[in-house]
Amino acid sequence: MKKYDLIIIGAGSGGLSVGGFMVKLGFKVLMVSKTEHQIGGDCLNDGCVPSKALIHVANIVDNARKASNFGLQLTQEVDLEKVVKYIYDSQEVIRAHENKPYFEKEGFDIAIGSATFTGKNQVAVAGVNYTAKKIILATGSRPRKLTVPGIEMVKHYDNQSIFKIKEFPKRLLFIGGGPIGIEMAQAFQKLGAKITVVHHGNTILQHDDQDLSKILTKRLEQSGMEFHFNAAITHFESANKGIIKNNEGKITPLEFDAVFVAIGRQLNIENLDLEKAGVVIENNKIKVDDYLQTSNKNVLLCGDVAGKLQFSHAAEQHGRLIINNLISPLKKKISNKHMSWITFTDPELATFGYNEKDLRERNIKYTKLEQTFANDDRAIVDDYQYGQLNLYLSKGNFFQKEKILGGTMLAPKAGELIQELILANTSGMSINAITNKIYPYPAASRINQKAISQHKLKIINKNTKKILQFAFKLFS
Repeated sequence: MKKYDLIIIGAGSGGLSVGGFMVKLGFKVLMVSKTEHQIGGDCLNDGCVPSKALIHVANIVDNARKASNFGLQLTQEVDLEKVVKYIYDSQEVIRAHENKPYFEKEGFDIAIGSATFTGKNQVAVAGVNYTAKKIILATGSRPRKLTVPGIEMVKHYDNQSIFKIKEFPKRLLFIGGGPIGIEMAQAFQKLGAKITVVHHGNTILQHDDQDLSKILTKRLEQSGMEFHFNAAITHFESANKGIIKNNEGKITPLEFDAVFVAIGRQLNIENLDLEKAGVVIENNKIKVDDYLQTSNKNVLLCGDVAGKLQFSHAAEQHGRLIINNLISPLKKKISNKHMSWITFTDPELATFGYNEKDLRERNIKYTKLEQTFANDDRAIVDDYQYGQLNLYLSKGNFFQKEKILGGTMLAPKAGELIQELILANTSGMSINAITNKIYPYPAASRINQKAISQHKLKIINKNTKKILQFAFKLFS
C-alpha cells in the first residue's frame, strides 16, 4: 500500500490546479490519469484549446473573405488538413508543459490507468493499491450521446471527435444551441459550410441575457445560419437525411453531409466503485456539500464532476477553495456570486455576476442599465454598432455607493472588455472606480464608463441642479 497526502483522480484543469500548488508546498501527491494523452484534461484535448484554435483560423478566413469589400478576391477553398494541423500544433505547444515527464519533474507521482475505490481512503490503479488522507475526484465530463433511431447510419461528431475531422462537410447539421454548439457552428460556417441548428429551446444560449442572445441569433441568421427552435430530431431516414419535429407537431425533413451533437454533458463517475468509499450518488450526480465534500468527508469533488457550472475556470475556482480548506482552519463555501463566462462567437457574449433572474429571486434591489454601442466612436469605426451592454447596479444613497452586481456584454472581444467590470464586481468597488478612470481615446472599453456616466447624469434631479448651481455661484 503506497501512502500519499493527496490522491487526485483526473488530470484536467481542476486536478492540476490543486495538485500543482500542493506539490509546491511539499506535500506528497499522486495524480491518476486514464491515459498519458488525457493529461491536460478536456480543456487541452477536446475543449477550450482546440476550439479556440479552430475559431482563430475561422476568423482569419472570414476576415479574408470580407476583404472582398475593398477589392481583394479569394478563389480557393479552405484546406482542412492545414486547419487541423494548426489545431494540433497549438495543442502540442501547451502539451509541452502538460505531460507525464513534465509533472514528474515538478514533483508529482503519476499513475496511468483507471482508478477504483477499494476503501474510504484507498484506490487501486493498474493493480497497485494507494491510500491518502484526502482524495480529490476531478474526473470531468464527456459529451452526451445522441440515441435517436438511425444515428448509426450518420457521420456524426462531438467535441471529442470534431478536431480530428478529415473531410469537410459542406452541409453541417448541429443538434443543440448551447455554447459548444453555437461556437462550432459559426466556426464551420466561416470556413465555408452551410449550417443548420436544431434546438429544443426558444433561444440559443439560454443561461445568458436573452435580449442579447436574440441579437446574436439575428446576426447569425443574417450571415446565413438557419435555426429550428422548439424542435428536436426524431430519427434519421438515411446517412444524409433527418426528420425534426417542433413543439406544435410540425414535421420537417433536413438534409446534411454530417451532424454535430451538442446536447449536453455526462459526468464521468462510472466504474469508480464509489460505494466502497461511502460516496453517495443521487440523480446520477455525486452528493456534495458547499465545501465540495462528498458524503465521505475525505473525498472531495473538483470541476465538472461537482455537477455545477462546467467551465475550466470553475474547476480552477474549486481548486482554490479546496486548497484553502485543506490547509486553513478558516473553511470556505463555494459561491458562484462572481462567476463569469464567455461564449466565443463573433461577436462574443460575455456574462458575469448576478443576472436579473438571480437578483429577483434574492430580492435584491437593483438598477438596470442598457447601453447600446450605436453612437460609440470605436464601435462606429470598427463596425459593431449592434453591440450592447446590460449592467445591474445596487441601489445607493448618500451613505452607500452603488456597486456593480453583474452584467452581460455582446461585442467583439466582449470577454476582454468586461474584465474591469468583473474586477469591480468581485472586489466590491464603487462605480466611481469606473467613472474616475481616465480611458485612452478611443479604447473600446470606454463603453463601460459611458454606461455608468450616463446613469449618473440621469439621477441628477431638479433639486440637485439647484444645489450645484448655488455651489457654482458660491465657490467659483
